[in-house]
Amino acid sequence: MPVSAEARKPLILISNDDGITAPGIATLVRVMRRLGEVVVVAPNSPQSGMGHAITIGSSLRLDPSTIFEGVEAYECSGTPADCVKLAKHHVLKDRRPDLVVSGINHGSNSSVNVLYSGTMSAAIEAAIEGLPAIGFSLCDYGHGADFSHVEEWVEYLTRQALEHGIPSGTALNINIPKKSAAPIAGARLCRQARAKWQEEFDLRYDPYKRPYYWLLGNFVNEDQGQDTDEYALAHNYISIVPCQFDLTALHALREMNTSWQLSPTPTGKAAAAAPAPGSAQPAPGESAAGLG
Repeated sequence: MPVSAEARKPLILISNDDGITAPGIATLVRVMRRLGEVVVVAPNSPQSGMGHAITIGSSLRLDPSTIFEGVEAYECSGTPADCVKLAKHHVLKDRRPDLVVSGINHGSNSSVNVLYSGTMSAAIEAAIEGLPAIGFSLCDYGHGADFSHVEEWVEYLTRQALEHGIPSGTALNINIPKKSAAPIAGARLCRQARAKWQEEFDLRYDPYKRPYYWLLGNFVNEDQGQDTDEYALAHNYISIVPCQFDLTALHALREMNTSWQLSPTPTGKAAAAAPAPGSAQPAPGESAAGLG
């Protein structure tokens, strides 16, 4: 007799960028096992800062792992995005995950860090595939980071996602404050803060006197808004930022539609099928009002 949808446990796919042996993913597996059936596909070595890189010039290896007792798990030689692709097309095949969760990352992925994050790239890759996804990060970069205060919140927010859903084409970027004497104040839906790294490259020399460079930098928050992820984290709140993979700058599209003249062609001859000046249009299904 087939199992009803109500009785079936949610299928939860887990990945990360710190590698399958990282304490953060062990915490995530422990929490997710309370919520559903878990499958893990994670890198076999640290992949932090890989962003949305994929492996196209070399082979990928996928080996079973027994690191999590009683959990189907695999370690992959590729990037976090590779892990999600292989999970969907090979490991799970015709089984569709109810949720993809990535992390728990050792270190913040708030603000501009989301662009470099392998943790969030696994979640974004899932969103590209039409799967609801969450990337969890703890604002503590230490390998021995204390995750004891995050489990209750991770379980609660994951239950929210399973019960109420995540908007299509969206991955949630959830950052959790480092453990402190004060309890977490709550969770807030936020926008991504306008912040960046002020970087420099330190010139150094190896024992053979050959030069090399080491990236250094300071994180600068230029955003004074009280609705941002950086503000929430600074006040001991969990930040939740819905992210999308469509990088179109709609404000720039509006501005350029009124200022750039794209027809006639530079030679003075109008192209046969050239659109009228300022004719950039919304994607199918998006109303023109959505650009206003």
